[in-house]
Amino acid sequence: QVQLVESGGGSVQAGGSLRLSCAASGYTYSLSFMGWFRQAPGKEREGVAAIYTGDGRAYYADSVKGRFTISQDNAKNTVYLQMNSLKPEDTAMYYCAYNPTPPSELWVRSRAWALSSEYTYWGQGTQVTVSS
Repeated sequence: QVQLVESGGGSVQAGGSLRLSCAASGYTYSLSFMGWFRQAPGKEREGVAAIYTGDGRAYYADSVKGRFTISQDNAKNTVYLQMNSLKPEDTAMYYCAYNPTPPSELWVRSRAWALSSEYTYWGQGTQVTVSS
C-alpha cells in the first residue's frame, strides 16, 4: 500500500514562496505520474502540476505556469512543488497524488494528468494561505 505525506504548507504574503514536499512510502513504480492538486473552499479539485517519474517531464496548469516548479528526488521517493510569486488565488488545500499505471502518450496529450479521477493514491493535504 502506497502512502503519501505532504508537508511544507503555511501562510505567506502575496509574492512570497513556499516549497511543498510529498514523501511516498510503500511500493512505488518507476514509470508513473505524481501530481499536485489543490482545492479551495467551494471549488472543485484542480490539477496544478504533474511529473512523469520515468524521465522527470513536468506538466503545469496554465494558472501556475512560470511560477510553480515540480521536481522529484528518486533516492528519497519525494516529489516537490516549488511555488514562487504566490497570489491570494493560490490559497487552497494542496494534495499530492499518485497514478501507478505507466502512461500512454495519448493519456499525456489529453491532459489526463490534471484529472483527479486518474489518480489512485492521495495524501492528506497541506494548507497554503496567501494573504494580500
